[in-house]
Amino acid sequence: MPKGRQIQSRITKELADCARDTKSGVTALPLNECSSNNLTKLVGTIEGPEGTPYAGGHFMVDIDIPQKYPFEPPKMRFKTKVWHPNVSSQTGAICLDILKDQWSPALTIKTALLSLQALLCSPEPSDPQDAEVARM
Repeated sequence: MPKGRQIQSRITKELADCARDTKSGVTALPLNECSSNNLTKLVGTIEGPEGTPYAGGHFMVDIDIPQKYPFEPPKMRFKTKVWHPNVSSQTGAICLDILKDQWSPALTIKTALLSLQALLCSPEPSDPQDAEVARM
């Protein structure tokens, strides 16, 4: 199977796993739901965790899948404005180790979204993406 088809097959399985899990509070879909041929642009949603200022919110995440996925992490950026020290209030860029040097091919889109959800519960102000928010 050509490499591109292997990536598409894996992403299809990962999206199906997200769709089956209705309790985690995270979802991922192709950006253009009419196109199952291009799975390199996805949109994720994260439910705000209970007991946090984000509870009750739904946060959209742009997901770009690189050509070397799963050996390189997906590129994720909050589309919804989030006031959080590890998220740029200007661009939505996210400071999270598994989206950088701690990524492993064993991780999935779902585990990355769950990690973002956990980040909303436990900010890391010592490693801020947004220094202004970290000072607050």
